[in-house]
Amino acid sequence: MTNEIPRKPTPADRTIDEPRNEHPQLIVPPRRFVMATIIGYGSLLSETSARSTFGHHLKNFRLGRVHNYRRVFAHPASIFFERGIANKETQEIASLSVEPSVGSSFAISAFEIPSTQLPAFYEREEEFSIEEVEFVDSNGKAAKGLMCCRWTDADYIATRGQEAFDSLYKVYGLDTIWGYGADSGILPCRVYLRHCILAVQKLGEDIYDDFVNNTFLGDRSTSIKTYLAENPMVMEAQPPAHLVGRYSG
Repeated sequence: MTNEIPRKPTPADRTIDEPRNEHPQLIVPPRRFVMATIIGYGSLLSETSARSTFGHHLKNFRLGRVHNYRRVFAHPASIFFERGIANKETQEIASLSVEPSVGSSFAISAFEIPSTQLPAFYEREEEFSIEEVEFVDSNGKAAKGLMCCRWTDADYIATRGQEAFDSLYKVYGLDTIWGYGADSGILPCRVYLRHCILAVQKLGEDIYDDFVNNTFLGDRSTSIKTYLAENPMVMEAQPPAHLVGRYSG
C-alpha cells in the first residue's frame, strides 16, 4: 500500500464499473490504488469520531503532525446554520480550517479509507480546498494525505457554482465563506467547539494541550486555551436533542 496520492486519471483510465468523477477537485485513484489517506485535525482526531464518519472500512488510524500550517476557526460552515447551531448575531458561526503558516504546527490524525468513499468525503467537506499535504507520523515517518484547507470565495464559486454558494450560504445572510479577516470578530460555533474539546479530552493530556494551544480564533492570535479561559460558558453549550450523538465528542 502507498500513501502517495496519484494523479487524476483520464477517461481512458476508467473501466466500466468505475464511478465518474462528479467533483472537479476530486483526486480519483486508479483501480490499483484502493485506499486513500485522510488527515484529520478537529473532531477527527478522535478515532471514535472518525469511525462514526467513515465506518468500519477505516484502516490504520494513527496520530502525527503537520508542519507549516495553522489551525483556525475562521470560516462559517453552512451545515451549522442548517442544523440550527450557528449564532449569526454573536458571530459564533466558525468551523475549523487550516492555512499555510511558516513555523506553525499541530497534531493530526491520519487514516486510510476506500477510494470509493472519496466522493462522499468531498461532498461533505464542500467548502474546502482538499489538498495533498505532507505529515509526519508518531514514528517519524513522512507521508502524504488529503487535508481540508482554506479556499477562496472565487475558487469556490468557480468550482461549485454561484447557485451552490447562494443556496448554502447566501440563503443564511452570508456574503462570504473565506473573506473573514483577522479583525472580523468571527468566533467558533459553540456547539462545535465543545464537540472538538470533548473529543480531544479523551485522547490524553498531550493531544488536548496541543489542540488548545495550537488552534486559534479568526484573529490568528488568540489561542483556544485563552478563549476558553475567558469564556468558560462555551463548554455549557448543548446541541439540540437530535444532535446529541453527533456533537458530544
